[in-house]
Amino acid sequence: MDGSIQLRAFERKTLLQIVKTGGTHEQRLRAHVLLLLADGWTWTTITAVLFTSSSTINRWRQRFCTGGLEAIVNAPGRCRPSRLGAWWIGLVLHWVTMLTPRDFGFYRSRWTCATVVLLLQEDHGIRVSRETVRRWLHDNDMVYRRPRPVLGPTDPKRSEKLRQIRALLRHLPANEVAVFEDEVDINTNPKIGSMWMRRGQQADVVTPGQNTKRYLAGSLNWRTGAIFLTAGKKRNADLFLAHLDQLRQRFRRYRVIHVICDNAAFHRPDRCRKVRDYLKRWGHRVRLHFLPTYAPETNPIERVWWHLHEEITRNHRCTDIEELLDLVFGWLSPGTCFQIETSVYDDIKVA
Repeated sequence: MDGSIQLRAFERKTLLQIVKTGGTHEQRLRAHVLLLLADGWTWTTITAVLFTSSSTINRWRQRFCTGGLEAIVNAPGRCRPSRLGAWWIGLVLHWVTMLTPRDFGFYRSRWTCATVVLLLQEDHGIRVSRETVRRWLHDNDMVYRRPRPVLGPTDPKRSEKLRQIRALLRHLPANEVAVFEDEVDINTNPKIGSMWMRRGQQADVVTPGQNTKRYLAGSLNWRTGAIFLTAGKKRNADLFLAHLDQLRQRFRRYRVIHVICDNAAFHRPDRCRKVRDYLKRWGHRVRLHFLPTYAPETNPIERVWWHLHEEITRNHRCTDIEELLDLVFGWLSPGTCFQIETSVYDDIKVA
């Protein structure tokens, strides 16, 4: 008996699309079988290539011959009843989404299919394979990928501090200026980011044998989005105070400069003697305001640093720190203005 079939152009196109981009595993297997039959492959070769059986090939060939392409594409998959039932699958989903292996006495911090198999066997006497557990999770829209880190602690005075900063910005007099200040580190050892490369050929990013660091103290003008920078070799009070001196020079026409910054020890006069002494002399012109702790999203200049890393420092090929700093200062050239990218203060901008 001739085991081949004849495909029309649109049928071949549909089956190729299923194989390449869509469909379930069963649909892709059926499409593969029909395409190989149409190309004249023997059943023995097809069973060896697709790891299937001759009965499967015969079944889908007959269905195609009697019902056409519709019988192949829309045929339901075989439903294999679970030996354990939906309750056990739901229990496994509860484990991996709500608990950790440590809750069951393991030392592991992350779930694996093997850990679930071991727990089912030891605690409930249920024997399944790792592939079965993986299939359960995939069938219930679970994926294995890298999580997003978020800060756990929150500042109990967050609302009060933000209310005070919003009031300051909303009622800022014309002869006063407010800036958001923060520091960022620049490394000759590049941050790694996505880039275009040929499939199967991972691109190289050359890293220096010894990393060199510089630190930038920057302030973002609340009204204009202009950025002001001060470079240093250490991230400490000396860099912070040098930056405040630069702000006093840049904003000579303003009576008061409000500097809104995070709670680093070298920012706070109650924790740093140098800052305390500086404010005794210049406190009439420079006033410090502190953001909530554990809340980098409340500082708009953090978004400027994010853009800096995305556009300049990721995958850079600079051979020394001077070349890299030239790029950074060129990108953050005087007169460059940035949009205030945070929703924390949107209502003030609208007002």
